[in-house]
Amino acid sequence: MLKNSKPLLGILILLIAALACANPLETQPQNGPANVETVVAATFAALTSSPGGGSTLPSTPQPGDSPSSLLPHSMYYLANDGAQITQVFRLDKDGKTVTQLTFEPANVNQYDVSPVDGSVVYVSNNQLLTVNADGSSRSMIVDGGPSTEDNAFLTSITSPVWSPDGQTIAYGHKGLNFYSIISGQSNRVLDDQVEYLDGNFAIPRELYRPELYSADGSKLIITLAYYEGASSAIYYLNGGALVRLKETDRGIICCGDYSLSADGSTLFSGSPTSGMFAAGLWRVDTASGNVTTLLKGDYDSSPAEVADNPFIAPDGQLYFFYASVPNSEMMGRPPLQLVRSAADGVTGRTTLRPEIFQTMNEALWAPDASFVIVANAQTDQIYMGGEAQLYPTDGSAMVSLAPFARNMKWGP
Repeated sequence: MLKNSKPLLGILILLIAALACANPLETQPQNGPANVETVVAATFAALTSSPGGGSTLPSTPQPGDSPSSLLPHSMYYLANDGAQITQVFRLDKDGKTVTQLTFEPANVNQYDVSPVDGSVVYVSNNQLLTVNADGSSRSMIVDGGPSTEDNAFLTSITSPVWSPDGQTIAYGHKGLNFYSIISGQSNRVLDDQVEYLDGNFAIPRELYRPELYSADGSKLIITLAYYEGASSAIYYLNGGALVRLKETDRGIICCGDYSLSADGSTLFSGSPTSGMFAAGLWRVDTASGNVTTLLKGDYDSSPAEVADNPFIAPDGQLYFFYASVPNSEMMGRPPLQLVRSAADGVTGRTTLRPEIFQTMNEALWAPDASFVIVANAQTDQIYMGGEAQLYPTDGSAMVSLAPFARNMKWGP
């Protein structure tokens, strides 16, 4: 989901992940050349083989004390290949070696990575497909059929999310589904709520899209998409309970813009812009759905305190991007800075770096919060992806990783 598009969610949420008809990366630098809810362990079956998998692409070495281990894990991301088609790429731990993993004739819209073996599940041409970590053994596991821009939410496959044990893939298609690796079957546990008006025109009342598993695999954070706006809920895999958010105080807590504590008990969410919803920082109790407002920037705030990309570190400290701005500046891109505080977002809040992040579209945190990788756009009119730059939280020098990356994720 676009980091700075939340005020437009009333329009965009209808196509929450159906980007198949357009390539948002066309003007960006190329990165390639010219329950089934509870399932026992299993491995993928190799159904077909894809040529060209695992090809290594050239890149420029970057500075670092130990290039062989610049990153704690390999980093996956979306970028254009030489034909200007969006594909999945992997940057190895050395911070230099780039491998193209998918070779689709149509754009890859969304994807996720198995935390067990680095396999990739992705959506292209309204099909759910998988490849091994080296790009081999391409397999289609779900075919969503034809999908058009009109009422795309009725048929589009969206938001694949791999379970922590690598046994199940959650995805959206006419509701919330779980695909079992061992059985090769899908099970829909929640049906999208759709209303049909005169002329058989469909209006989405509530759509269910997976976003993030808890580390133990017992909870799944999902987006609830509406005709206007969106929210989140916590789906409990053991029993199928759905816990909705309560008292959000005009905050928009949805669409993957959050961090889950290691024990899965607390969700932190931030938003740097306001409009239909307030900007700010929120904490969610995943057991009850109760929401606590930590910072707020609304139409009557002066100044407005805004936040983005919060990350709760293993030591209990909260890292995020923060700005305190006049109310009139909240609709644009606020001048965010990297900060650290106690879990309340206020106590001991300290600025960690001097940079202003005003064209940041997404961020990927190191598991120990020792650095953050930011996708900085070339201009403030680009709202998806950007140059992937690594910023250590101890204030040491920035390292450039890739000329363009979108939807960055850690591999195993």
